[in-house]
Amino acid sequence: MLDEIVECFAAVPSGVIVDATFGLGGHAIAILNAYPNLQILGLDQDADAIANAEKLIAQDSSLKDRLTLRHVRFDALAEVLEEMSLKQISGALFDLGVSSPQLDVADRGFSYRHDGPLDMRMDQRGQLRAADVVNEYNESELSQLIAQNADERFARRIAKAIVAARPISGTTHLAEVIVAAIPAPARRTGGHPAKRTFQAIRIEVNKELEILERALRVAIDATTSGGRVAVLSYHSGENRIVKKVFTDSQRDANEVNTPSPFVHESQSGVRHTRRVRMPKYPSSKEQTLNRRAKSARLRVIEKTLVEVGN
Repeated sequence: MLDEIVECFAAVPSGVIVDATFGLGGHAIAILNAYPNLQILGLDQDADAIANAEKLIAQDSSLKDRLTLRHVRFDALAEVLEEMSLKQISGALFDLGVSSPQLDVADRGFSYRHDGPLDMRMDQRGQLRAADVVNEYNESELSQLIAQNADERFARRIAKAIVAARPISGTTHLAEVIVAAIPAPARRTGGHPAKRTFQAIRIEVNKELEILERALRVAIDATTSGGRVAVLSYHSGENRIVKKVFTDSQRDANEVNTPSPFVHESQSGVRHTRRVRMPKYPSSKEQTLNRRAKSARLRVIEKTLVEVGN
């Protein structure tokens, strides 16, 4: 949803946009090209993403003063803003989930289609690997995380099969075990049968759901009047967290729950947020061209500062 993401930041004040999941930098570069008044603070926990971003800067000197990088997970946003003495930002972008390079490189262990080690770490400095989850978690723990992180209805059967097949040595071995555990009729619909379980394990390895809420709240709090926070989510667990944080932001006791800039005169100096109506799903054309875009959901919230009676 590149065009939609760029449009999100068309009217935000001049300043810094945090790209909390820099990846290949496609969104960030498009925003910089579209809006000369904006700068990007790019965060990514993947060393390969940071190395690629540094190459982009080396190849295009115009990026040097407009693109700043930090090799951190996005739940370190508050610390990065403090380190940079950046009290306010013009907005933030979170493109959640796994990136295409991570999926396409077998050695990273994210793919159920290409054989590789059971790794799945987005940050290779991390200690927990997919092999630890697959070969060491007990059956109950596996069943619970597969159900919670992927809404997999056959979580118990899959967990039991994984435990019975140990030790599991690689990604294709794991995928075969998962596929065999799912009833044949269910394997014929909904894409690759191992997709949801791989997603659940990846989320566990990287603690993706645990860190999301805090990072979103920090981003919203740091966003200046007229700024926006945009989130691309890809599965129900992420969706629930994003919706909750956005709803809580509108209902916060310190904020006014209103979609307009007009508030009662007694509410002087109160800040609030409002949802921004944007296309929520990728276009049918984009879904046809990019199968990975089909599950994407875009949500945008705008910060508004209202001062009345001054």
